[in-house]
Amino acid sequence: MRLLFVHDRFGAMAGAEVNLQLTATELQNRGHKAGLLHGPPTGKAEAAWHDLFSERFPFAEGNNFHTARTALETFQPDAIYVHKMSDATVLEALAGSGVPVAHMVHDHDLYCMRSYKYFPLTRTICTRAAGLHCVFPCGATLARNRNGGFPLKWISYLARKREIALNRRFARMVVATDYMRQELLRNGFDPQQIEIHSPVPRTDESAHTASFSDRNLIIYSGQVIRGKGVDVLLESLARVRAPFECLIFGDGNHRGHCEQLAHRLGLTDRVQFKGYVPPGQLETFYQDASLAVVSSVWPEPFGAVGLETMRHGLPVVAFDAGGIKEWLFDGENGFLVPWMDRGRFAARMDQLLADKSLARRLGGRGRQLLRDKFNFDQYISGLEEMFSRIINQTAEREAARMAHGQTRA
Repeated sequence: MRLLFVHDRFGAMAGAEVNLQLTATELQNRGHKAGLLHGPPTGKAEAAWHDLFSERFPFAEGNNFHTARTALETFQPDAIYVHKMSDATVLEALAGSGVPVAHMVHDHDLYCMRSYKYFPLTRTICTRAAGLHCVFPCGATLARNRNGGFPLKWISYLARKREIALNRRFARMVVATDYMRQELLRNGFDPQQIEIHSPVPRTDESAHTASFSDRNLIIYSGQVIRGKGVDVLLESLARVRAPFECLIFGDGNHRGHCEQLAHRLGLTDRVQFKGYVPPGQLETFYQDASLAVVSSVWPEPFGAVGLETMRHGLPVVAFDAGGIKEWLFDGENGFLVPWMDRGRFAARMDQLLADKSLARRLGGRGRQLLRDKFNFDQYISGLEEMFSRIINQTAEREAARMAHGQTRA
């Protein structure tokens, strides 16, 4: 198969980029050809993307519709795999191409104008479909402008509704969890259009199991933005009684605030902000850890970083938000804590630091869960089967249309 990947960035950034790179690599290893239609560079690990995609079609200033059409005509894909892309002109070109399109929905951008499905002041999780309440009382038409210049930017409600309508024309919407499936159903997508393919990390049976040493190392890995709840994690860590060390890997616009908060809470000697570290370099830290934390307070679509830590036999402590409960089972491979309950979060971390045999047992169950339920090879095979199916269905519909036209003639 010839698969054209579509993404709004080029290079490493967060979970969506990790998934895209792993998926394209494995599909090419299986004999398929992958091209990339993409947005601007991230400045991170771009060399690997250059090596991976020999045929690339970057958007230029101006007419993205034309660039998309050129990519389709040049690459001649059998199917299109959209990751993050909101440009309506691009979506229009893809939807009208006659080539079957699957869209991997990584987050809430499609149906939430704020993109994170919770109200920023109260942090209350939203359970509504996209509608006029997004304009009032939510006020999601105004958002912070993170690109410099004027501090606020306008988000168009009508443009978002058009984006949803264009996505309804795609052959498949791919989601990681049933939680995400329910969000799409709430927004009017056809149940037959939605498939669940959890974007699991590549498993490595040779990965070393964590040491659970007396260092009592706690690992956080992810973006440092408000929805990821690093501030809530710090407030929880301030309540932990056992000696510990916490390493926070990742970057984002909330890092400065969190560093100041760590100082105010008296945690500077126990919490270190390490910034962005490539996934391969995290291995050593996982091996010396005792537990991992996922502190997200926004409703995570999936939270694949938790599965990555489970690969090393680490138990996970996380808030019950979004799709996390579909891979973290309380008391089995870690602890699922009621949303925003800092006291319970601290107590569960204390419990695992004090009882290393329990931590090892839960971590071992998590590693087995990866083998049984979240298997990377099965994930890629599921995508292969899906693409073959939508390609064949498209060909059958076109043949039927042609036959019907000839019969009428």
